[in-house]
Amino acid sequence: MLYEAAKPLLFALPAETAHGIVSELLRLVQETPLERRLARRYIVDDDRLRTEAFGLSFPNPVGVAAGFDKNAHVPRALAALGFGHVEVGGVTAERQPGNPRPRLFRLAEDRALVNRMGFNNEGADAVGMRLADLDLSVPLGVNVGKSKSTPLAEAEDDYCYTYERVADSADYVVVNVSSPNTPGLRSLQRRDRLESILGALREAGADPLLVKLSPDLPDPAVEEALAVVDDLALEGVIATNTTTERPDTLGSPNRAETGGLSGAPIEGRATEMVRFVAERTDVPVIGVGGVSDAEGAYAKIRAGASLVQLYTALVYEGPGVARDINRGLLDLLERDGFGSVEEAVGADL
Repeated sequence: MLYEAAKPLLFALPAETAHGIVSELLRLVQETPLERRLARRYIVDDDRLRTEAFGLSFPNPVGVAAGFDKNAHVPRALAALGFGHVEVGGVTAERQPGNPRPRLFRLAEDRALVNRMGFNNEGADAVGMRLADLDLSVPLGVNVGKSKSTPLAEAEDDYCYTYERVADSADYVVVNVSSPNTPGLRSLQRRDRLESILGALREAGADPLLVKLSPDLPDPAVEEALAVVDDLALEGVIATNTTTERPDTLGSPNRAETGGLSGAPIEGRATEMVRFVAERTDVPVIGVGGVSDAEGAYAKIRAGASLVQLYTALVYEGPGVARDINRGLLDLLERDGFGSVEEAVGADL
């Protein structure tokens, strides 16, 4: 109710400004009695929600996607809001400001966002030092991207530099080669480049290692990427990143902004890509794209996702979104006769 009251004020501000205010409020509650109060209010503790993936144990399948907490300032607060894992980043080897503002846009009529942030972050050294002091009750993922100034031919060294600075603190590492906002980055999804980058990270010791794919990849390109996943014995796949496509159904004037579209308009496409990936690989899949309620999360789980993530739904649904999804999942599991989330994974395959 408090968020609903504050929402008109936040939505009157530029989207990135509002995000900064919310992030600062979350930072202030960490390691205070307010953090414990949030945990009591929002965490749904039920063994039926527990999930095993990548050799890790997750208290529930609902996580925060990369992009919300780029610099690892608020993982503890996000865990207190009931999320079963937190993925920070994207982190790059170099500190970089990202693209010029404005670069984050609400499509309120469509319950969506468009971003062209450009991997703005404090850099691997700063984020790595912050993570070294972090005590977190849920698994932590670190999403790593390529520095904008690094030539594509030197991408392997760039990714490895970032990995080495976060390795001791990350429970899993995600290679981001699918953001639409760094020039040339998506070309690294080609099989030869992907093999080179992921192989270098494997040699550096990255484990568990996941790759995040674009929803705009044609099916043969997804299959090639999955062949690399199998060849290098990666631990998982994240499907999907944001899309540069614009469905005809979009009603907001901000649909014309360039960047990656997230939220409700890509939900169906993301779920279908989860299914496509899950049918072609045996590794766990994290489903991302348009998740905002229990039904949407459950659809991705039944399509083959072991875990789901969200970001845009935090903007539109507020801090109770993880709690509400987890409560709803328990109802859906009971309705369909499943004893746990794990039993429901891939039920529609």
